Amino acid sequence: MECEYLSNDNKTIDMDVDHKLKMNLSHREIRVLLLHEFRLGRKATEAANNICSTMGEDVLSIRTAQHWFHRFKSGNFELDDLPHTRRPLQVEMDVLKQLVEEDPRLTLRCLAERLGCSHITVKTHLNK
Repeated sequence: MECEYLSNDNKTIDMDVDHKLKMNLSHREIRVLLLHEFRLGRKATEAANNICSTMGEDVLSIRTAQHWFHRFKSGNFELDDLPHTRRPLQVEMDVLKQLVEEDPRLTLRCLAERLGCSHITVKTHLNK
């Protein structure tokens, strides 16, 4: 887009302006912007459009803005990522074999619950 500006000597200067600005923002920085928009009383869609128009077109989806606005409305203003807990991928094969020998009718899900892992992990180890 071309813009015209006046110089100090009142001459017109044509300048090209790139409105497709891309900024590298962290997730937390985007959430701070969303919280600011929320506190201004804006809707999630409007907030996403405002942030994308100033920070870059693809910096935020409307769905993500809606997710965070829902959290804010419920009183959760924590902006950091929550730690993800994952079940261990390793299974003590001796313990697994012992459980199966004691009761061969146990389901994969029951074995997984006793071993503290996913049923997919148990299935993988039983198929080895």
